[in-house]
Amino acid sequence: MHTALDTLTGILGDVTDLDHTASLLEWDEQVKMPPGGATTRGHMTSTIRRLAHERFTADDVGALIEQARAETAGADPSSTPARLLTVTARDYDKARRVPAAFVAEQARVLSASQHAWIDARAASRFEAFRPHLERVIELKRQYVSFFPPGAHPYDVLLDDYEPGTTTAEIQALFEALRPRQVALIRAIAERPAVDDRCLRARWPEADLDAFSREVVTALGFDWTRGRQDRSVHPFATGIGPHDVRITTRYVEQEPLSLLFGALHETGHALYEQGIDPAVARTPLGRAVSLGIHESQSRLWENLVARSRPFWQHFFPALRARFASALGDTDLDAFYKAINRVQRSLIRVEADEATYNLHVMLRVEIEIALIEGRLAVADLPEVWRTKMREYLDLDPPDDARGVLQDIHWSGGLLGYFPTYTLGNVVSAQLWDAFGREHPARDLDIARGDFATLLGWLREQVHRHGRMLTPQQLVERATGSPIDPEPYLAYLEEKYGEIYGI
Repeated sequence: MHTALDTLTGILGDVTDLDHTASLLEWDEQVKMPPGGATTRGHMTSTIRRLAHERFTADDVGALIEQARAETAGADPSSTPARLLTVTARDYDKARRVPAAFVAEQARVLSASQHAWIDARAASRFEAFRPHLERVIELKRQYVSFFPPGAHPYDVLLDDYEPGTTTAEIQALFEALRPRQVALIRAIAERPAVDDRCLRARWPEADLDAFSREVVTALGFDWTRGRQDRSVHPFATGIGPHDVRITTRYVEQEPLSLLFGALHETGHALYEQGIDPAVARTPLGRAVSLGIHESQSRLWENLVARSRPFWQHFFPALRARFASALGDTDLDAFYKAINRVQRSLIRVEADEATYNLHVMLRVEIEIALIEGRLAVADLPEVWRTKMREYLDLDPPDDARGVLQDIHWSGGLLGYFPTYTLGNVVSAQLWDAFGREHPARDLDIARGDFATLLGWLREQVHRHGRMLTPQQLVERATGSPIDPEPYLAYLEEKYGEIYGI
């Protein structure tokens, strides 16, 4: 017998296919598309996003949700059908508030904005990007207006990436992190600097790319369901669990950013590849939140790939391939070099101790933009002021200042807080895995990553949106989201490196 739930699931599959098509177009736009294709691609993406929105928000979808609820009345709330209806109803309510014409216009504006950002960043000219960003901010404020007034307008944007989390909660998290991170940074500043000259040597790009692919393979990335390319800014795109794309980039002044960028995006990709295929063409077949997503990228990039056991395994191969760059650098010196703490201009190249300060700066700016307290025209100077305040640095140009991140050009306001949430959750997951698997470090030192990946598959990846972010964290770690394990991890790690 064909049920309302069956009909609804079919429609949701069509909508998911359209969303995946748009994601593929957007990936191609950043990686393969010739520059002259920007206008045409903007129209294509706009049309696909509008069609997906119109189909999902149609009246019959709402009616089917209610009929399916009646059919499944009394079902276990944690069952797949019940959870599917809960998540779909929430998404439907949010999407119905946003006109399809707005969705199409925003997609077109964001496509043009991202190309303008690429050119402006290359020329280090914020003024060339400013009118595009002003339009993006206008649209974000308009988007907020579609929803009932809440405690803070930024809550609406944050909810798109971290469902149920509020601006007040993020600000409270920052307040918990800031004092101890600042104290740690000051204590490190009083110690002798780590010798990181080996990282400034010449590391051939082609060899680094080949080595990074070997490491990504060892971690468990499935190349039959994924690929790696280059882009201006590293990112990961999931087009369902069977097609996951990652990108990286080579920075001559920071050559190993290619490797660590690839490992960061691999963390995202492993999550996408691990979602249960049974829910792939439904709203359940996505990551539960960007904070949880970032916990995976930060866990593999930092807690695994910047650990001593990791390099006990990989350093001999690295040394053999890059003998001229490493010289007489031994494992201990290399480990300290890749974990050096220094105030830096660029967020994606920041060390673990200072990274959250970069996030806090951006979130403060986003909140001020949405509140209307800050004009886009004033952004470069405000950025410089906050960089001096947070990191005692003065960006010499816009490319290394306000133009460094792709997020605002893509309309991703509300995304930045998820990086800090990801840092916090990554440490909780790492601790929980270590409690269950006391041989964790020994496994990593001998190149066995399958046990960790299997645990993450079970505790995080496979669930998609079957659990809420808090439910997932509590189930995996035994406690709600808590900054203490992350702070303890930083203090122990850098205390040992710097002799604090």
